[in-house]
Amino acid sequence: MESKVIIYTDGSSRGNPGPGGYGVILMFGPHKKELSQGFRHTTNNRMELMAVITGLKALTKKSIPVVIYSDSQYVVNAIQKGWLKTWLKTNFKGGKKNSDLWKLYHEVANGFNIEMVWVKGHAENKYNNRCDELATMAADSKSLLIDEQYESGIND
Repeated sequence: MESKVIIYTDGSSRGNPGPGGYGVILMFGPHKKELSQGFRHTTNNRMELMAVITGLKALTKKSIPVVIYSDSQYVVNAIQKGWLKTWLKTNFKGGKKNSDLWKLYHEVANGFNIEMVWVKGHAENKYNNRCDELATMAADSKSLLIDEQYESGIND
């Protein structure tokens, strides 16, 4: 049986925009790692995408297939349906939001064999629910980073 890295992700914001955070669970065989971070002023979509980027950045071997589970149709559809390819070709013409993070995702994802899977949020998926807990705890924490691109107004 082929081994795969499994990544569950979720993003959250308190108000949209508002304080936000992401949660990530990485799993490979018996190994499991949780990651999260909060930001003082951001959006839910930015945190959903940042969770995916953070999960991929944590991986050291591009040769192992990756399955990413997300409850964000925005993220899953942009990748699965080829929207991102169009946005990149047209340099995000028409004011597509979050171009900084989409370009970063494209750079980080390069070389990985990635399968994106949409999961229903706030349902009976224990890993998605745990990512939601991590994301909301991060958004509510006292150690919030600055989402500089968002706060500068570049990607509104």
